[in-house]
Amino acid sequence: MRWIVSRLAFQFPVGRSEIAFCDCMLVFIVLYEEFASPRAEMSCGHAVTPMSLTNWCRRLLEEGKSKFVCGQPNCNKEWPYVEVRKMALLTPEEREYFESTMAQNAAREYFNSKTCPGCKFSVTRKDESNLSVRCQICTERKGKPYEFCWQCLKEWKGPQPRSDRCDNDGCYNEPLKALKTCPEIVFESIKDVRGCPSIRACPTCGSLLEHTSKKCKNLVCPRCRVEFCFVCLKLTFQCLRTSRHYIPCSDGVAPRQTSIPVWHQNT
Repeated sequence: MRWIVSRLAFQFPVGRSEIAFCDCMLVFIVLYEEFASPRAEMSCGHAVTPMSLTNWCRRLLEEGKSKFVCGQPNCNKEWPYVEVRKMALLTPEEREYFESTMAQNAAREYFNSKTCPGCKFSVTRKDESNLSVRCQICTERKGKPYEFCWQCLKEWKGPQPRSDRCDNDGCYNEPLKALKTCPEIVFESIKDVRGCPSIRACPTCGSLLEHTSKKCKNLVCPRCRVEFCFVCLKLTFQCLRTSRHYIPCSDGVAPRQTSIPVWHQNT
């Protein structure tokens, strides 16, 4: 049974008495026997409920993605945000969260750069194991190599390459400080896990992640998309060989990290 509606109030006759309004042309598919809520037909041809669509897209955002794609096998068609917003019937609060998170994820993915202190232009670091970054614009302008510190954003001082700091006063590794001083986490759904830091560096790319203490112990890094265990720091598939999502790891809690892993994207 198909209903096509436009700016009309419609009632869902599936054992419920809900009224909804629509501001665009939607196609709702109501199946009396299988589903307790209406399903919206997306542009790719697959049908979803507003709630399942919202949850799926929220999951994509939490994984660091900035675009929405269909989750059906062998589809992966991209859905425009305008379509998602209308089909999911997002509230103003949900719209604000979706739009701000999309912008943050896009910036993290496409604009991994910093401003050169010399010329104020954006510079991208090629070697993530070296804090000394050469600015080509300043090098050409000055007629000699110009390097600045990726960490403190001052002109480089001292020997190089270095991965910890330069010789400028006040240059220190904030991520390492966070790993060292962050409080311990108390998981809501996992018992008998003690001494686990609330902030971890992703074992693949080094991005700092903070666990919310809710749900399971595994996280998907928004940057590299690799899933790992927040407790033992193994990749999830390795941890699950001897453990489960909601029970302590067989190897216990990994100690606080004292270095930031470097992401070798081409290996």
